[in-house]
Amino acid sequence: MVWFALFCLLYSSVFANPPSEEPDQVGLIVLDTATFGAGCFWGVEKLFKEAFPLIKHTKVGYMGGKQAKPTYEDVKQGTTGHVEVLQLRYDPRQIDYKDLVEFFFRIHDPTTVDRQGNDVGSQYRSVIFYSKKSHKNIAKEVMADIQEKYYKDKPIATKIERVLVFFFLCFFQSSVLCSLFS
Repeated sequence: MVWFALFCLLYSSVFANPPSEEPDQVGLIVLDTATFGAGCFWGVEKLFKEAFPLIKHTKVGYMGGKQAKPTYEDVKQGTTGHVEVLQLRYDPRQIDYKDLVEFFFRIHDPTTVDRQGNDVGSQYRSVIFYSKKSHKNIAKEVMADIQEKYYKDKPIATKIERVLVFFFLCFFQSSVLCSLFS
């Protein structure tokens, strides 16, 4: 049980602070953060990991809602206002944020409102959460380009919103350990 507590502490400390305007320093590597909602976070995480093997860390959870410390059960009801998101940490010297945003638009249908495939509800809405003005601008530029090239007759429903509190998914939310680290 102690190893699990240490793992949770270490794991949560990587993502403990919300993203700021400046990337975090980890040793000599400067990491940046990107947060995307594009349907079920497990599928989104898998696709990003496969396409970008140089991503340093990924974490799935919730953002954009009203309830403090939402659980999976809370969010899946669709009443908290949260969206399922993937938050990833990457080295901007190795991965360009624009490439991440372009990939985000390729892996889901950005024209559907509150739905991705069989997953229906506001928790599956299409959203890019930004923490830096430059990321907001890049997301807007890419979205406009995608709209013009691929969806001239159908508006993109993706929202671009400022980063809010990130709640990471914890399957053990009823346990004391998980409540300490979420």
